[in-house]
Amino acid sequence: MSINIAIFASGNGSNAENIINFFKDNNNVEIKIILTNNEYAYVIERAKRLNIPCFIFNKTELKNSNIVLNKLKEYDIDFIVLAGFLLKIPENILNVFPKKIINIHPALLPKYGGKGMYGKKVHDAVIASGDEYSGITIHYVNKNYDEGDIIFQKKCEVKNNDTPETLAKRVHSLEYNFFPKVIKKVLYENF
Repeated sequence: MSINIAIFASGNGSNAENIINFFKDNNNVEIKIILTNNEYAYVIERAKRLNIPCFIFNKTELKNSNIVLNKLKEYDIDFIVLAGFLLKIPENILNVFPKKIINIHPALLPKYGGKGMYGKKVHDAVIASGDEYSGITIHYVNKNYDEGDIIFQKKCEVKNNDTPETLAKRVHSLEYNFFPKVIKKVLYENF
C-alpha cells in the first residue's frame, strides 16, 4: 500500500523539493500533489520540473469552500505536510485529517510561534530576545497556529554576530536534514 502525501507550500518550495527527492525511490510513499495559495510561488516551478501536479487556490477557496478538500480527496491523500505554508488550515480539512497534518516551524516552539510568525520575522525575534538557541519544531497541526502537539525539535546555537540571514541558513540546514526523516518516522508509526 502506498501512502499518498500532499504538500502545501506558499513560497520558494525548497523544503517541498527536498521532501520529494527524499521519497522519490520509496515505493511505499508517493508525493501526489503540491497545493499553494500563491500563484507567484516558486514552488509551482519546482512542481513542474519534478512532474508533480500543482493546484493553486486562494484564501477564500480554502476557508469558505470544499474546493481544497475535494482536491485532496480526488488525489486520495492520506497525509498532509505543510512546508512553508502560511495560512491556517480550516476545520473542514482538519476534521478529515486528524493527526494526519504536520508542519515545520523555524524556531523552538512554543516560543516565536503564532499568526504572522514565519521566516525572517521569527529569526529577527529570536536574535532580539538574546536566546542562546534556535532551531526547528515539527508538530501536528490543529486549529491554532503552531500549537499542535510537538513531534520533534532540534536546536542550533544563536551566535553573537548572527543576522537573521545567517541564523536562517543554519535553521534551513536543520530543516533539510531532519524534516524528511521525521515525516518518514511519523508515516511508519501511523500507517
